[in-house]
Amino acid sequence: MTPAEFQGLTGASDAQMADLATFADRLAEANAVMNLVGPDTIPDVWNRHYWDSAQLLQLARDAATWADLGAGAGFPGVVLAILLKGRAGAHVWLIDSLGKRCRFLQTVVEELGLPATVINGRAEAQALKVDVVTARAVAPMEKLLGYAQPYLQRGARGLFLKGEKAELEVAEARRVWQFESDLSVSRSDPRGRIVSVRSLRRVPSR
Repeated sequence: MTPAEFQGLTGASDAQMADLATFADRLAEANAVMNLVGPDTIPDVWNRHYWDSAQLLQLARDAATWADLGAGAGFPGVVLAILLKGRAGAHVWLIDSLGKRCRFLQTVVEELGLPATVINGRAEAQALKVDVVTARAVAPMEKLLGYAQPYLQRGARGLFLKGEKAELEVAEARRVWQFESDLSVSRSDPRGRIVSVRSLRRVPSR
């Protein structure tokens, strides 16, 4: 995917495209000294990382506040913050337990002036009320739902980027959790799925 194709799909402004280009530069620089993303994915950043992240906005057009659990390299959270920049009330919380990743994220947030807050801590320990809780490549659904439980219980909708084993992960998670879910095909990779989750609670113990 080219930057022009990405802009056509998302309607990103020229200023947002400039921010995304700067983010790509910072990602490549940081990835040379720490493992943020697979090095072979950098050349395909506009589809593999940017479009993969941005497609979530088309599933939650009215959502202004987001929590990205295990934010890592900034996907989807930093991309969402760039595309939400300038929208009234928009804010993204970037939550990660690893200090060096948080330092990278903080540098990007400050340089680009993003509507985002970086939190160095455990996802499940945060008391945040948001419209959407999201995550990519963090953990299998059973464990991920444990991380997301506090947000979902405060009314958030879950939108989780998963791979080709998403259906199996959802089925396995139902052994531990009761929840409503829908799966949609990823627009960046037809093998991927986006799992939408609501009304989460633990399966009662017998």
